[in-house]
Amino acid sequence: MSDDDMILAGSEVPRRQDVSRRARSVARLNGVQALYQMEMTGASWRAIATEFQAHRAVQEIDDEEIAKADRKHFRKVLEGAVEEQTRIDRAVDAVLKSDWPLKRIDPTLRALFRAAGSEFLTMPKVPPKVVINEYIEIAKAFFEGEEARFANAVLDAMARELRPPTEPPAPA
Repeated sequence: MSDDDMILAGSEVPRRQDVSRRARSVARLNGVQALYQMEMTGASWRAIATEFQAHRAVQEIDDEEIAKADRKHFRKVLEGAVEEQTRIDRAVDAVLKSDWPLKRIDPTLRALFRAAGSEFLTMPKVPPKVVINEYIEIAKAFFEGEEARFANAVLDAMARELRPPTEPPAPA
């Protein structure tokens, strides 16, 4: 069977989609790491993006699999987080209790919320459920406790705030 026959038979398509999905997952992880580094060092997003793309665009997944980041997705996450940070931070603050503002949240979670908020606001083709699930997995990679559940609750509320569901037009 030729490569074209395999593609037509569908055996190659899922593999390519899976590679693309992993590349976006790595881009999201890199985005959270880059936003964290920006906050800790005060470096510009462009400087951090250049460093990540040159030195950190490859990540180990599940202790064995190496995946490259989707550079375009990574850049869009960073750009969106920087451009929309005020709006994203307000959405997070609206979700949190008034006595627990965003500035009191762990900086890794802040970076995670900003990266996810970037996707909610700037990538309308990415379903909110995908964004939420991806960033929950990233939270699980960084934290062993209740933080992933906390992230889930905040991300779910952020999705409703930043990308409300569109209702079909009412019948005439």
